[in-house]
Amino acid sequence: QVHLAESGGGAVQPGGSLRLSCAAPGGILRIYSMGWYRQAPGKQREVVATIGSGDSPNYADSVKGRFTISRDNAKNTVYLQMNSLKPEDTAVYYCNLVHGTLASTFSSWGQGTQVTVSS
Repeated sequence: QVHLAESGGGAVQPGGSLRLSCAAPGGILRIYSMGWYRQAPGKQREVVATIGSGDSPNYADSVKGRFTISRDNAKNTVYLQMNSLKPEDTAVYYCNLVHGTLASTFSSWGQGTQVTVSS
């Protein structure tokens, strides 16, 4: 199992901002994509944003214009800048890394970090 170190979660008021970080260890030969998912109570886990090797981001409709995903390939790190946070953004956020070889593909997950948006 690949360890992904997440940080940056917390509690903020509506309209506030948070920046999540996720660092993968060195030595991974092939990284195909990195991204963020979230899961709120009573809901299925959903994709928030992903970014491929070409730095082309994809966002869920619910976060477009508010969240920005970025990637530092040299550091194997992915970030999620979250602005204009809303109560419905409250969830556990999970970092995801898709990597592999010619023989197989792996999907690794972080432990999750809680984001709470409330007044």
